[in-house]
Amino acid sequence: MKVIFDTDPGIDDAMALLYLSKLPKIDLLGVTTVVGNADIATTTRNALFLKQRFGLSAPVVRGAGRTLDGVDKAEPVIVHGVNGLGEIDIPAIDDSDLHPAEASQFIIDTLKAHPGEVTLIAVGRMTNLALALRAEPDVARLGKQVVIMGGAFGYQGRSGNITPAAEANIFGDPVAADEIFAAEWPVAVVGLDVTHDIILDTDYLALLSQEVGENGALLSQMCEHYARFYREIMGLSGVVGHDLLAVTYALHPEWFETRRGPVLVQRDGIAVGQTIQMPETRKGGHPDWANRPPQTVCIGVDASKVLAHYRETVSR
Repeated sequence: MKVIFDTDPGIDDAMALLYLSKLPKIDLLGVTTVVGNADIATTTRNALFLKQRFGLSAPVVRGAGRTLDGVDKAEPVIVHGVNGLGEIDIPAIDDSDLHPAEASQFIIDTLKAHPGEVTLIAVGRMTNLALALRAEPDVARLGKQVVIMGGAFGYQGRSGNITPAAEANIFGDPVAADEIFAAEWPVAVVGLDVTHDIILDTDYLALLSQEVGENGALLSQMCEHYARFYREIMGLSGVVGHDLLAVTYALHPEWFETRRGPVLVQRDGIAVGQTIQMPETRKGGHPDWANRPPQTVCIGVDASKVLAHYRETVSR
């Protein structure tokens, strides 16, 4: 499976990158960065650090530092720390290995080079994908699928995490997210409806630290900051594995319950960033949804299989 991983590292992004580094079924073609969990310079530095640390051969490609809605958002320091990776010590990083292209152009060029073969896994704001679409709208027909970590549709009573209506990645650039849902490529949405079933509790993290070696210890160190947020804000004993679940979906969609139908993102107002799906089975419906392609939203997941697979994979 050929993959571009679009990311804003980010502690849970680091979990997903370690996962990708251990999956022989994945041909990782590139790691594209976007503003989100930190500014673009920091997320790109973090991606280069993780590439070197995890032994990835895929190029790191710097992406968008500004969102399409033109609104600056505060960085989630309380969640990921000032440096985006839980305040671990990060050595000076040689950026000479940084790919010379812009992320949106890299996405276009890669989809053209491998028509119908590339899965885009996007676990940050959707800005790079939307910029690629704006530059060449027909490129959507060349993608195999897009799997995003984002959104919240109210299943199991789960709503937004940045506002009561909106999940952070969609809220971060609602214009870009709305544009990618409207495009002619298949999108699978792995949102808060399912990611909050993936709890890496204290015992699980301790096992990773023991079984995975130095990189397991690194994840455990990052997660000390992450776990403090989840403990103090949500009362959890552990952390939520948001971004790793998008990788799991690309590999094992059969572990998920889904619903089909077009998706629209609220672009402004008090509910900006809210994701709303019209079920494919509904007769008629509002034209703002009816004129869009149906997309796939995850509404349930076999969490035990996911957690077992992640532990088994990264422990190899």
